[in-house]
Amino acid sequence: MNVPVAIIVPCRLESTRFPRKLLHRVKGKPLVLWVAERIRAEAPEFPLWFAVDDRLLAAPLEEAGFQTVMTDVRHQSGTDRLAEANRSIGAERVINVQADEPLVTGAQIRRLAELIAGAAAMATLATPFLRAEDFVNPNQVKVVFAPGGGWRSLYFSRSPMPFARDLGGKVDDEWVRENPCFKHLGLYAYKAGLLEKFATLPPGRYERIEKLEQLRVLENGFEIACDVTADPGLGVDTPEDAVKFEAALG
Repeated sequence: MNVPVAIIVPCRLESTRFPRKLLHRVKGKPLVLWVAERIRAEAPEFPLWFAVDDRLLAAPLEEAGFQTVMTDVRHQSGTDRLAEANRSIGAERVINVQADEPLVTGAQIRRLAELIAGAAAMATLATPFLRAEDFVNPNQVKVVFAPGGGWRSLYFSRSPMPFARDLGGKVDDEWVRENPCFKHLGLYAYKAGLLEKFATLPPGRYERIEKLEQLRVLENGFEIACDVTADPGLGVDTPEDAVKFEAALG
C-alpha cells in the first residue's frame, strides 16, 4: 500500500487516571467516536485509521464507518502502537492525533503535515500558556524550542520552563503571558523511519524520570520540529475534563 501521509489514532482501552475513558459517554456517544467524527469533519483529505487494543474500542468505530487496526495490548506507549499499526498501513509520514483530543482542528493537522514534510524526523505543536495555574501544573507539559526554520524543540518537561529565578518561581498570569511559556499539545507527526526505529530504542534516561516518551527521540539525537497554534485544544485526562468537554459542546 502506498500512502504518502495518514492520520493514525492510537487507542488504549485501559487508562490509569480515568478508567476506560475512550468509552466514556458524552451526550450518549463514546469519547473516541467524538474524536473520530471531529477528525473526519476537520481534515477529510487525510486517510484515517484507529490503532486499537480491544474489540470494545473497535466496535463503535467500525459501526460508524471508521477503519481500525488491532494492535498488541502490551505496548507501553502510543508511539509503539503507531509503529505496529503502520506496518500494515504503510504510510511514509504519520500524523498522530490522540484519542482523547476531541477538539483537534484541521489547521493543527495540516500544520503538522507541513512540518513533517520538512527535514525533521518528528514534529509537534505548542500553544501559549495564559494562566500561571496551568503553567505550574505538572499534568500540563511544557516545551522550550529554538525559533528559526522548523522551531527546533530543545526539551519537554512537567516542570515550569523557563523558571523565573528572580521571582523564586512564583509567577502570575501576566508574567506567563509575557514570557515564552508554551504548553505542549499531544499532537505529533513522524517520518515512518523514525516511527519504526522508535520501537527498537530503549526508554531514555530523562523519559523515565519525566514519563514523557518524546524525550526518547531527543535523547537519541533526532530533531523534533515545533510550531505554535492559537487553538489550545482540550485533552480529556480526567472525568472533570469530560465534563468540560460536554460543556464546550453547548
